[in-house]
Amino acid sequence: MPKSPDDKMTQTTPAAKKVARNEVRDTIVVIIEALVIAVLFRTFLYQPFSIPTASMQNTMMIGDYFVADKFIWGFGPHSFPIPLPFHGRIFGRDPSVGDIAVFYNETSGQDYIKTVIGLPGDHIQMKEGRLWINGKMLDRQLVGDSTDTDDNHQTVPVKIYRETLPNGVTHIIQEISDNGPLDNTGEYVVPPGHYFMMGNNRDRSADSRILSDVGYVPAEDLEGKAEFRFFSIKDDLPPWQIWNWPANVRLDRMFQSVYQP
Repeated sequence: MPKSPDDKMTQTTPAAKKVARNEVRDTIVVIIEALVIAVLFRTFLYQPFSIPTASMQNTMMIGDYFVADKFIWGFGPHSFPIPLPFHGRIFGRDPSVGDIAVFYNETSGQDYIKTVIGLPGDHIQMKEGRLWINGKMLDRQLVGDSTDTDDNHQTVPVKIYRETLPNGVTHIIQEISDNGPLDNTGEYVVPPGHYFMMGNNRDRSADSRILSDVGYVPAEDLEGKAEFRFFSIKDDLPPWQIWNWPANVRLDRMFQSVYQP
């Protein structure tokens, strides 16, 4: 039976089938290349993180999303998507006092973010709410009064201070009082190859002052230096719920350095 012109038009030639296969293959290759680039970028350059707790407020608020520089301090076992079986760090330089660090906490198995307060060999102590480093009390200036709300939605009054670190770096801290559980401590001596970390929300931070929880942070547990915020939403709402954005996105905190006063 002779075929109509329409039947001839619907026939798929071997050349057309080959073109279709090539297009599928090319699409798969592009997707794989994009995934590889994303993994490499996240592993070796910059990685996004979010803030779930109040320990760094008001420098880093609950619901802030920020990017950490992975390359600046080099790479340790926890710098990779899957921890690698080696010790120490490769490449990079050492952190400075005042840097905001993302690190792996071996006790909880989670990532923490705190400010670098002590370097190897430093002597750290809290006395009546004041921070002492190497025998000298740090200067702090009262900025004003405010309130602080934690991840359990408990709000308390706080005092905001501008504290000056030994290297001249200033940062904002806040205190509920100067006689809290961690406002008077013994003296800590930072071991070689370790760092002393503290949250800027001094009375709501589990940090190196609690040796059984965070303690001295090994250099190999460092993951990156916090650099800038790219998104911020109240109450740690999921960012994909765009219907909540108009009333809850904090535009004034977006696309800013985390070190901006």
